[in-house]
Amino acid sequence: MTVTVTGSTQHQEAVRRLRASYAALAPGSPVRLAKRTSNLFRPRDAIAVAGLDVSGLDGVISVDVEACTADVQGMCTYEDLVDATLPHGLIPMVVPQLRTITLGGAVTGLGIESTSFRNGLPHESVLEMDVFTGAGEVITCTPDNEHADLFATFPNSYGSLGYATRLRIELEPVRSHVAVRHVRFTDTTALQDAIAAITETREWHGERVDALDGTVIEPGEVYLTLGRWEDASGPGSDYVGQQVYWRSIQQREVDLLTTYDYLWRWDTDWFWCSRAFGAQNPLVRRFWPRRFKRSDVYHKLVGLDLRYGIADRLDRRAGRPKRERVIQDVEVPVERLGEFLEWFDDVVGMRPVWLCPLRLRGETSWPSYPLAPGRTYVNVGFWGAVPVGDDAPTSPLNRAIEQKVSELDGHKSLYSESFYDRETFDRLYDGPHLAAVKQRYDPDDRLTSLYDKAVRQR
Repeated sequence: MTVTVTGSTQHQEAVRRLRASYAALAPGSPVRLAKRTSNLFRPRDAIAVAGLDVSGLDGVISVDVEACTADVQGMCTYEDLVDATLPHGLIPMVVPQLRTITLGGAVTGLGIESTSFRNGLPHESVLEMDVFTGAGEVITCTPDNEHADLFATFPNSYGSLGYATRLRIELEPVRSHVAVRHVRFTDTTALQDAIAAITETREWHGERVDALDGTVIEPGEVYLTLGRWEDASGPGSDYVGQQVYWRSIQQREVDLLTTYDYLWRWDTDWFWCSRAFGAQNPLVRRFWPRRFKRSDVYHKLVGLDLRYGIADRLDRRAGRPKRERVIQDVEVPVERLGEFLEWFDDVVGMRPVWLCPLRLRGETSWPSYPLAPGRTYVNVGFWGAVPVGDDAPTSPLNRAIEQKVSELDGHKSLYSESFYDRETFDRLYDGPHLAAVKQRYDPDDRLTSLYDKAVRQR
């Protein structure tokens, strides 16, 4: 059974508008999206250029329930995608933790979540996709057609090779609820061993594990959260009300959430970052509308703070040292996790941090983010600000993190600030190959290069 949602006619009309907006650009001018919202944390120079019209490219075209696939437009958020698939007992193979991340954004920018220990990264469940290139063409690429180079290089290209207009993705069946178990570890060696074992066996003490992530509250207080798809009755725990999900990890060993609420468990409080706005204060939370307990709302508040320098002004008035924003996700091999966490405690000292085990789903290594097939990594996510004093403008902690991750044979996601020199960047992200593919599909260099986007903030 194929369920039509947006439909192919509406999709083709949206692509027509996209082409028309490209044709209206001055010859040779830069090509960007006319898009106001973003989940990126990279500052970028303000450049007044006309953008591509992507209106109407934000929906689900159709869902094939029997084949467990969906045709989805590139600007479709995972919130809308889940709303279209979950009523049929299906979800994407990986559902990133924030509602407004788009499918195209996750594929070109590397999303991750608790099914990544067995399903890899979002781009690994893409069967084919249409990409609007810098040359103004819509290219259908697959793993084995004449545009396989674009298909393989698109992940981690962040729009430098074009924009996905349609993606056909695999879906997986789920149950009505997720049974959750929080397992505490006090020793990082035991933690590493547990992650490696669960990734290999997909079990923990004889229980099936369908989802796996972790939270480091303090040194010596680490939790792995094990999720199992399960049919159950009742609403499950409510973490959009007074209760806060990340606090529950310390407070209860087992839990039960509806599948929908499990998928968005982190979004309600933007992991733990909503506490900066007082949203986790019981008195404030009581009057904070449910519809505003969302990551995109907090992201807008952060944007206002950055625009007007509110936090910096308050720090100056209070005589506090300048703070450096440390907002990063990195992948380190599981056997080096303890070493990284110990270094992170000594040098950065930020808590909590998020852990998300990852193993590539197949045997393919993706050139622009070359993780090794068959090797288990752990994504470590940390988001906040650290007092560093007058050195804050030079970002000493972010630079130290980059160096340490490279020492540990890991990689860093590029959604936030990066400081690599060109030679190091090209070595880590296969710059020569990326440049060759860009030359083929963007011969006039109208799309901003990945290095310019990620490091030069253009």
